[in-house]
Amino acid sequence: MATRRTSPTVRRRRLAAIMRQLRKQSKKTREEAATFAGISPVTISRIEAATHNPKPADIAMLCRFYALDENQTDELVTLARQCRIKGWWQKYEPPEVVSVYTGLEEEANALQQYSLDVIPGLLQTDAYVRALLAAELRAYSEEEIDRMVAVRMKRQERLAGEDPLKSWFVLNEDALKRSVGGPAVMREQLQHLLTISRRDSVDLQVLPFAAGAHPAIATGGFNIFGFPEPIDPDVVYLELRPNGLYLEQPDEIAAYAMLFDQLRARALGPEESRSLIKDAAKDPF
Repeated sequence: MATRRTSPTVRRRRLAAIMRQLRKQSKKTREEAATFAGISPVTISRIEAATHNPKPADIAMLCRFYALDENQTDELVTLARQCRIKGWWQKYEPPEVVSVYTGLEEEANALQQYSLDVIPGLLQTDAYVRALLAAELRAYSEEEIDRMVAVRMKRQERLAGEDPLKSWFVLNEDALKRSVGGPAVMREQLQHLLTISRRDSVDLQVLPFAAGAHPAIATGGFNIFGFPEPIDPDVVYLELRPNGLYLEQPDEIAAYAMLFDQLRARALGPEESRSLIKDAAKDPF
């Protein structure tokens, strides 16, 4: 069960899936499991929904209830302990920057992202991030903005290094043409897109206005995360306020994977996309 990165978010999801499966295989109810372990049925629900960092002792009792052997129990108890280890992003405040999303991104090995009218977070410049935050309904303090920008810049390290996140981005042309922060900020942002699009780990395509109607025209942006361990299923993240929506059912994953394939097919190729970005950078409003 060991993975190459350390994300308590993914480990909590993994443990939740295993504990759900064990209980269903044993044909026990949450109430029966809770009574044996000396905890409440609500705690069982939270463990199985990955909304709770379980106590290793509770996991040990549940393993005993499900008749697991010593090695299996030790493995799951260790996983429970790993769920309680904080990720690097959890030291940041305010809470807006401490998210399930960052935890998933930290351990994923593949990302497919469709963005409507904003440059994706992993591709944003410092100035572009600050301009977006300045447009929010809530007025952030300078200290809060600095911390959120720091998290965004730290996240971008996933696109570099020896084991980069393999990423495929499809951006609406609107993201290139919407002026965020003014001409200087947009010029820098678009130049940054050109640079990062040439990385081996990054594929970037632009869906031009000329493509017309497409299957995602009535939906919002979305991300599909893939993970290196088969036990960790793909996750679709929908960009909804206030906290987004996470989908994990196989039919949901398949539907969004097909949707992303359709967007890729309608988008410009990498070189054509770079040409469009270059043209936009020459006169960024």
